[in-house]
Amino acid sequence: MSVPDRLAAALADRYRLERELGQGGMATVYLARDLKHDREVAIKVLREELSASLGSGRFLREIRIAAQLQHPHILPLLDSGEADGFLFFVMPYVKGQSLRDRLAREGELPVHDAVRLISEVVDALVEAHAHGVVHRDIKPDNVMLSGRHALVTDFGVAKAISEATGGNMVTTLGVAVGTPTYMSPEQAAADPHVDHRSDIYSVGVMAYEMLSGRPPFTGTTPQQVLAAHVMEAPDPVSKRRAAISPAVEAVVMRCLAKRPADRFQTAAELHAALEPLATPSGGLTPTETRPVAALGAPRRWPKYALAGAVV
Repeated sequence: MSVPDRLAAALADRYRLERELGQGGMATVYLARDLKHDREVAIKVLREELSASLGSGRFLREIRIAAQLQHPHILPLLDSGEADGFLFFVMPYVKGQSLRDRLAREGELPVHDAVRLISEVVDALVEAHAHGVVHRDIKPDNVMLSGRHALVTDFGVAKAISEATGGNMVTTLGVAVGTPTYMSPEQAAADPHVDHRSDIYSVGVMAYEMLSGRPPFTGTTPQQVLAAHVMEAPDPVSKRRAAISPAVEAVVMRCLAKRPADRFQTAAELHAALEPLATPSGGLTPTETRPVAALGAPRRWPKYALAGAVV
């Protein structure tokens, strides 16, 4: 019996699998129908061998902690469990796109959009860190865009895998814990004492990419990228895009400090630094600004429909 057929049979009393939405190194995501509540959901299912390596106790404990997070910019967890040897968790199906999709289509984003979205991601981290939850895998793939706003996904997953593998960057199954392009130096060095400031570094990498069209470090192998995070100084983001204001550049580059002690020390501190820059002209150089009136009246936050795809 194929994996989808096994899953469909194991989950048949609660969910009806409809189609695969996508897959990555750790998991496959399916669109499904929640039979109890008659709604579409996204079910993320870990690879079978990874599920066996993790064990259900550790994984479900971390997911249970993450499920307590309630915030406008955190995609909520609706359910989790084990089915025929597969570990899974359930999220709303978001009719939107990921930040990765938008970057692939547009490259660098408008400065104001980039700063606003980063501020929303950091706002989500303020809530998570206040509950002792460190994401450990902040990247564009884990940020969904619903309407004009950001939703951070996958809290709890990377921590469960990291703890199961003793903090090693790559498991014995060849699955990366985190994503090399967005890893902090301490993650790259397999430091067992990674804390919330690692998320702040990853936010810096993501912000750098959103503003300049590419991340600060690239390489032909994951090992080259990890070494660069530890050893190399990133180019100032304004070197890659002149329209970046000194204030925005200062925030991004501070996030990218090699030593955690040299970064913003909390997500709340970072969010406070971003707020004045998330205005229509706050992140632009003087030659790039436009009158506020040209942007139209301020919009009220939409009530985003929690019903879209997460990969």
